[in-house]
Amino acid sequence: MGMWRTGIIVVGVSAVLAGAVAARQGAAPARIIVADAKTTNHLNLYVAQERGLFRKHGLDVAIVEARDPALARDLVISGQADVFWSCPSVAVSAIANGAPLKIIAQVKAPCSSLLVVPKGSPIKSYKDLNGKRIAGSSPACEAVIAYEKKARETGARFVLEKLAGGQAIAALDAGKVDGAILEDPHLAIAEIKGYRVVLRDAPQKFPCRTINVRTAYLKENPDALKRLVAAIREANSFINKAPASRQVAEIALKYTGAPQQAITRAARRFTFSDRINEKGLNTLGEELASLREIRENPKDNLYAPAFKGITWGRVH
Repeated sequence: MGMWRTGIIVVGVSAVLAGAVAARQGAAPARIIVADAKTTNHLNLYVAQERGLFRKHGLDVAIVEARDPALARDLVISGQADVFWSCPSVAVSAIANGAPLKIIAQVKAPCSSLLVVPKGSPIKSYKDLNGKRIAGSSPACEAVIAYEKKARETGARFVLEKLAGGQAIAALDAGKVDGAILEDPHLAIAEIKGYRVVLRDAPQKFPCRTINVRTAYLKENPDALKRLVAAIREANSFINKAPASRQVAEIALKYTGAPQQAITRAARRFTFSDRINEKGLNTLGEELASLREIRENPKDNLYAPAFKGITWGRVH
């Protein structure tokens, strides 16, 4: 792939700075524009907004909807937004290919995208994937990478049909694919329709979602970004305490429009944390390099030095 032409940054923050809120009372709130491709995987963003946690930490956060993570990334790169939540492969690939970005915090871990197949499917092992048509969002998706790697280890290869979400489920319904690698809420929707999850272990080594920021914004506003992460940390605690609660479900419904039943079913997979999974992202970087999606694994260059000891490195 060629050098990246535009910039992305990822930023994370520590709850240690939450006490600074009181000292900032009366000051104008810091403005942060978040480009967001709506999904239940970004629930901590919505909870922080709805419960006033950003305001509590002296922030004025505006959420601008994007069609998909790539568009959210591009809005940040172009300076139309400051921060975006995304699949880690989006951030890792961009940074590795020259984008001025940094990852400041994790969102969820491990990756919760899973393979679903129709009832009665012969797919019961990774070897059974050989020659099968499997829907997935992209060859660079961490879950797709995980399933392809597991299949290769048994000598099997499947055909990836580039479909995600509702299109993948429609292809399953029509019998056009043998399985689909889905994330919530579409994973939960597929389960409700009667499809069954198989081979759950493949994506476990990868984390799910990161918070990313433009480096220029990071350089100028490190304190605001740290307060952003502090607010997210509070939202994580709220969600993790009762992920299937009515309050959490109502916020998820408001922002994503996902069916209530799907939100409740997906809740058991909600495990939010701001602590960056360095081992998992390093493994993902190695896999992306081996696939030639990137030239080399960026390793620690992924992360903002300002957040070392807060969300990555030795965290206190």
